[in-house]
Amino acid sequence: MNYIELLGYFSALFIGVVVGIFGGGGSILAVPVFVYLFHLNPILATSYSLFVVGFSAAVGTLINIKKKLINYKTAFIFSLPALFSVFLVRLYFISVIPEVIFETGSIFITKKMALMLLFSVVILLSSVSMLKKNEPVIAQKLNNTNYSLLTFIGLGVGILTGLIGAGGGFIIVPALVLFANLKIKNAVATSMVIITVNALFGFCSDISQINIDWFFLIIITFISILGIILGSYLSNFVNDQSLKKNFARFIFLIALVIIYNELG
Repeated sequence: MNYIELLGYFSALFIGVVVGIFGGGGSILAVPVFVYLFHLNPILATSYSLFVVGFSAAVGTLINIKKKLINYKTAFIFSLPALFSVFLVRLYFISVIPEVIFETGSIFITKKMALMLLFSVVILLSSVSMLKKNEPVIAQKLNNTNYSLLTFIGLGVGILTGLIGAGGGFIIVPALVLFANLKIKNAVATSMVIITVNALFGFCSDISQINIDWFFLIIITFISILGIILGSYLSNFVNDQSLKKNFARFIFLIALVIIYNELG
């Protein structure tokens, strides 16, 4: 094992710590770790990310079940269209994307490059969202739950999850607060259920199409779960807002590194 791989396993622990402290954000780190430290292609990396993120969110969901924070009806309505779009993207759309998407002279865009650049854009949006105030704009909340709009957003989140292996929590939580009339703690808890279902369903769609190193994947997931336990413990002693802003700056830097690496 070289030092790059050792850094990868340490990063798996850090992914869990992030989820344990913030209740999400693991996929923001998981895909770059799989691609740049373990040298997996982005398709396999997003698949592994779905597995790790799904099980990480499942651990968070078990904790939230005891706290009785989950709105199961909203989670079910949001998840159905998301599952549909995740399934279509992972099973059909990803496989038909050509290896070279665009080429003219010395300029060309590959599938790997496009997926990683899209992922970097999502990271940038996540970092901006985290740097804003913790609560979404509550003044614009609807009096009644807008299930039609939630269904539409669910489809979009499913496409995002299918393409880049991200849970989409930075989209789901504000949507649940604004359009499902949930309090922020209930929105976060409900989003964990949605992320669990979407991510694991997306991974299951890949099983028949890719060769999975189960030993490696389970080890990474186990290390991440240890990180979640550690992060949950550390969350009792840290300043959440200060840490959140520093983490946002950190992932912003990661996004810039990805963009530089892919375009450079």
